[in-house]
Amino acid sequence: MSVNHRAEDRLVSLVYSSTGSEEFDDERLDTLLAESRAANRENGVTGILLYRAGRFVQFLEGPASRIASLMRSIVADPRHRNVRVLLQGDAERRHFPEWTMGYKRVAEATGPLPEGFRSSFEDLEGGDPDGMLRAVRELSFWFRVRARDAD
Repeated sequence: MSVNHRAEDRLVSLVYSSTGSEEFDDERLDTLLAESRAANRENGVTGILLYRAGRFVQFLEGPASRIASLMRSIVADPRHRNVRVLLQGDAERRHFPEWTMGYKRVAEATGPLPEGFRSSFEDLEGGDPDGMLRAVRELSFWFRVRARDAD
């Protein structure tokens, strides 16, 4: 039996990056996470949030109408600047069904990077769609390995 879903209820995923309008310390990040997790739980949204040196990268998944509404809120939120959608589209399944908002702070490199090393965060900003997709996959994998108890 086939179930006909409304277009606004189809599962979508979206990855965006933004710059914080101010540096977020642990307390501000904890507040943001608590608010986000409660809203996401209520709206059927899951995903992860990565933060490094004033930059956010967030992977969201959920009903199309909820993700669109959430992105409008993020763009209007004065805590974010330079919001940029990196990837978006229909999803066959959720990648982070267990996390209303998994979180991981990503440490800044303290010295020169080894020759040939690529930064996934920098790849996200590079403008190359293949590089951005690769970076999202790498960051998603990295997150899953390190954040088993994120939420």
